[in-house]
Amino acid sequence: MSLPARLLIVTDRHGCPEPLETRIAACLAAGARWIWLRDRDLPAPERAALAEALAGQVARVGGALTIGRDVDLAARVGAAGVQLGDAAAVAPARARLGRGALLGVSAHSLAEVRAAREAGADYVTLSPIFLTASKPGYGPALGLGVLREAAGVMPVVALGGVDSGTAPACRAAGAASVAVMGAVMRAPNVSDVQSAIAQSFNML
Repeated sequence: MSLPARLLIVTDRHGCPEPLETRIAACLAAGARWIWLRDRDLPAPERAALAEALAGQVARVGGALTIGRDVDLAARVGAAGVQLGDAAAVAPARARLGRGALLGVSAHSLAEVRAAREAGADYVTLSPIFLTASKPGYGPALGLGVLREAAGVMPVVALGGVDSGTAPACRAAGAASVAVMGAVMRAPNVSDVQSAIAQSFNML
């Protein structure tokens, strides 16, 4: 299964200066087509309402919405798939969502990448590739060598410290896609969002 896009936008309402729906609308207007609704700390009703809103926005442009961790919510809003916390969650998610669902696993080592492949995941996010301002102290950075080896195992989305400056090296190392959160979610205004996404695409 091919990935929806070369760029995955990861949500973070805490760093966003405007409502998340508004910021995602700007991302989609700038050409982004794959959105990962993270924000797991939201109360369930609020997260469900947000998922419904984002699902509608993404569907209108023919994009793909991934829901973090919540398989039932992904099914409820008709999301393209779900981002899972570990390989053990793949089989139950596949049974619930079907063969056509896009199932990703969050991996932080080569061992976890291999486990995700064995479990039948479609891709992994591998992090942190670089040290990241979004999660200070989160590491150590895996680096491009580990990314290159992981990309030989299965499709990898590079995550952690990825921006328009580091994205080309990730792609050169074999990443099928790159994930961006801070550079887009924390941009002070919409024009900066559009510029960040345009720069990322130009580098991919």
